[in-house]
Amino acid sequence: MSEKYDVVVIGGGPVGGYLANELCKNGHSVLIIEEHEEIGRPFQCAGLVNPSAMNRVGLKETVLSEIWGANIHSPKGTTVSIGDPSRVRTFAVCRKLFDEAVVLQSIKNGAEILLSSKPSDVRLEEDRVLLTINSPRGELKIETKLLCGADGAHSWVRKRFRMGRPSESMIGFQIEVSGYKGDYGRLDMYTGKNIAPGFFAWAIPSGETTRIGTWSKGGLLNHISSEECLYNLMNTPQWNRRFENCKEIGRFCGLVPSGMVKRPMIERVALFGDAAGICKPTTGGGIGPGFKQVDLLLSDLSSAILENNLSEKRMNKISKKMRDVQRDQRRKRALRDAFLTEISEDELEEIFRVWAKPEVTEMINKFGEIENPIPLGLRMLKEVPEFRKLAGKAAKAVLWG
Repeated sequence: MSEKYDVVVIGGGPVGGYLANELCKNGHSVLIIEEHEEIGRPFQCAGLVNPSAMNRVGLKETVLSEIWGANIHSPKGTTVSIGDPSRVRTFAVCRKLFDEAVVLQSIKNGAEILLSSKPSDVRLEEDRVLLTINSPRGELKIETKLLCGADGAHSWVRKRFRMGRPSESMIGFQIEVSGYKGDYGRLDMYTGKNIAPGFFAWAIPSGETTRIGTWSKGGLLNHISSEECLYNLMNTPQWNRRFENCKEIGRFCGLVPSGMVKRPMIERVALFGDAAGICKPTTGGGIGPGFKQVDLLLSDLSSAILENNLSEKRMNKISKKMRDVQRDQRRKRALRDAFLTEISEDELEEIFRVWAKPEVTEMINKFGEIENPIPLGLRMLKEVPEFRKLAGKAAKAVLWG
């Protein structure tokens, strides 16, 4: 391996792999550094990839289930079923295969990779970044023009350079089971303060198994653990029949960082994906937003790398392209708060009664997007009087935020 690279990417997840691949296609030399001994482990998310993200990488062979609809359950058992089998909304993938395939694409285009390795020290100089890497080969000294942190919620790069924190971090807990009684092509979403305070729980079909999880914020859990929330979900009387034959295969827990950090780019350093805090506040998804971030910044970053001009001023100018992403996150968070996080269970039940109206369900099926709920949210706030009353100040944030 070389001692000098145009770019070093810390983190061999899907966003790091996609970033490396796109940089390689632009003619840059890239090294990926991954702390684990294999790509795709540990697996810490629901494993959903939206169609636009899938089209970017073309990895349909990693798909376990095509999901075209959802059953959304209120705390008191009201169910609203949405979706159309002719329109796939998202894909449940094998994250092991998906992550490996994304990283392999970059390797085929020239990227190099170090597994079981992580940075121990870094120093910025005027024309380069000097990295010290602990690896199975011993201590390595690497020189690069640009250092990219795609190293997740607990990003070493973000912490080392004090680039800020995501504005909110949720706690996600998930198990993979066999024997769940769900509907073909539909995921289930469950709500209630005892199972996912202020948020929702899920059951996602993933081939022969189902991923069942819950998420919330620490301040809302009120001393209840995420594991207790999942236990409550699986033992709630109106739903427990769905879980009675479940056998656990594995379990995963992790942070979901949302709300872009204060300084996603500084001199010769850039954050991507979860490290930058760009997960969707409505669903916690990070792969789609991470891919979009790469596409948004790639051209300007590539030019800066070629010129070896990655000064604070240049990086700040490039990072301004992320302002619309920040605004979009704020609006999505306001939408989530309006319809879910900041309302009582009685108010939530009232929302479900409105959602269950045929004309509103039709509106959801026509305009609803997992990746971008804003158009649907705006339409419902404007056209459904009950939602304007319930949304209050949060609705204003969505409309004008």
